[in-house]
Amino acid sequence: MVSAGLLRCFMRPLMVAQMGAAVAVAVAATPVVQSAQAANDQSEGSGLPLPRFVSLKSDHVNVRGGPNKDHDVAWVYTRPALPVEITAEYENWRRIRDRDGKEGWVYHSLLSGKRTAYVAKPKTQADLVPLHESADRTSPLRAMLEPGVLGTIKRCNGQWCRFTGNGFDGWIEQDRLWGVYPNEKIE
Repeated sequence: MVSAGLLRCFMRPLMVAQMGAAVAVAVAATPVVQSAQAANDQSEGSGLPLPRFVSLKSDHVNVRGGPNKDHDVAWVYTRPALPVEITAEYENWRRIRDRDGKEGWVYHSLLSGKRTAYVAKPKTQADLVPLHESADRTSPLRAMLEPGVLGTIKRCNGQWCRFTGNGFDGWIEQDRLWGVYPNEKIE
């Protein structure tokens, strides 16, 4: 029969080795879990609410497959002021979505807080979207805008937005724009 002292002598190093291996596995797995969570953890970025709309600052914006320069450029935007939606942040990188639903990562300095929007496709068969003199359907028409027209949001009251662009300035129903949320108020 083996004495208890002899068993302790052999078992203690074995238990220490097993505990060390368990700690090593836990530590090795931590960065994987942290990096997976970081893409949706706004504390890693600006701390601003997500999602939110912004616009492109430059006429050359590289969109990458991931949040660093090691990722390939998936496509390039060549027009400034296009509205995009930030859906996630990782350090100084922002995952954006465009009006077609395409997503990729952009460096934060290529984005602007200036609010722009597209005239969205109408819900009915009419091709043109009315732009009014004031925030009222009965107010005089200023213009009829085609879907895809790009403009600047000056303000929104939750139902209507003052929308300006090349050759137009007036009020458009908020749900006719891509680049603002329903009921969002912008001063």
